[in-house]
Amino acid sequence: MTEQVLELVQALGGAGQDEEALRTLCAAACQALDRRLKDGLTAEDCRGAYPLAAAWLAMDWLREGRGLEGVTALSAGDISVRREAGGGGTLARKALELMGPFLKDEGFVFRGVEG
Repeated sequence: MTEQVLELVQALGGAGQDEEALRTLCAAACQALDRRLKDGLTAEDCRGAYPLAAAWLAMDWLREGRGLEGVTALSAGDISVRREAGGGGTLARKALELMGPFLKDEGFVFRGVEG
């Protein structure tokens, strides 16, 4: 699955990057998603959502590692960069939304609530 994710990352804008670094990011993204899959599900059960979600995670991490999180526009003529607060992690959020039906419920618990 890592190879498929790597190909997607390269097609979506990661071409020209250090392939070994991209491969490491892609493998880590796959592992992160694997840990969150509902019990009994595999990457193959996720109907095509998994490779794209893993690619988005890897691209988001690559972007953050370069200090590009929050960058929403970049121009070359007269150089201008627009950075907006809260822009980082957008691809990661979209990846987790895409995988939502396949992921375990985490981080929300009702305690002491009578039904």
